[in-house]
Amino acid sequence: MKKTSIIGSGNVGASTALYMAEKKFTDILLVDIVEGLAEGRALDAIEASPVRGYNTRIDGTDDFSRITNSDVVIVTAGQPRKPGMSRADLLAMNSKIIKSVSEQIARYAPNAIIVMVTNPLDVMCYVALKITGFALKRVVGMAGVLDSTRFRYFLANELKVSVANTTAMVLGGHGDSMVPLPRYSTVCGVPIPELISKDKLDKLIERTRKGGAEIVSYLKTGSAFWAPAASVAEMVESIILDKKRILPCSAYLRGEYGIEGLFVGVPVKLGKNGVEEIIELNLTPDEKEALHNSASSVKSIIEQLEEQRIF
Repeated sequence: MKKTSIIGSGNVGASTALYMAEKKFTDILLVDIVEGLAEGRALDAIEASPVRGYNTRIDGTDDFSRITNSDVVIVTAGQPRKPGMSRADLLAMNSKIIKSVSEQIARYAPNAIIVMVTNPLDVMCYVALKITGFALKRVVGMAGVLDSTRFRYFLANELKVSVANTTAMVLGGHGDSMVPLPRYSTVCGVPIPELISKDKLDKLIERTRKGGAEIVSYLKTGSAFWAPAASVAEMVESIILDKKRILPCSAYLRGEYGIEGLFVGVPVKLGKNGVEEIIELNLTPDEKEALHNSASSVKSIIEQLEEQRIF
């Protein structure tokens, strides 16, 4: 059985472990620096197995050395967003955490693929890449899958159709500058712009961009975790089982879409080697401009990090 380690045993990490356990494709190790947290979450999840019908091995620890031989390491460690806090506000806190975590991954799991979840997502991918020195294809961020599943739900709800018949595509940085693409979103193959008026579509696009903040505003003291966890599980399943699914993820670009040296959300082929291919869509000038604006937002945050000499 393959092995997946999850760094961080909060709501996202624990929910991801449960979703993956029910899919039965990997053993799971939860890791957290808070004494007893990972062990407790793991025990709770494994005690559900007789009812839920899985035999997945789930362990918990505060010892980073136990991530040795992991095929995939999911990073959820870090501070969550609070009301009024942007993803950029998380920069100072989470960059230090991810630097430390990345050092541990490089030491104990040098052959693993990293799936980054911590925000600001695209920037934390960059930190992990720089600190670990891993191959570009072995660091990928969970961004577009979550943003696209939110857009997908909003579209299906508006049209009163099944989400199973609805597809959606969201590119760009994981933040307010993300780029939902209605032309590449469909219901049974019919492009969304043919089914929803522009005014309504614009509102759904804006709601997608503010999707995380909307949940934070309701929860007051927390942020989304079920949808992010489901999105991570889908990515890891494609990697572990070498499904080679085409999913929108944060990947390091080297000239694709005219973007160089940044992690940005684009469609990629996910397989056992990580990001096995970057799919370049034929974008309109407006879509390409929006994607470049999103990338510029990511670049500006990275420049702040470089000024702080994080690397």
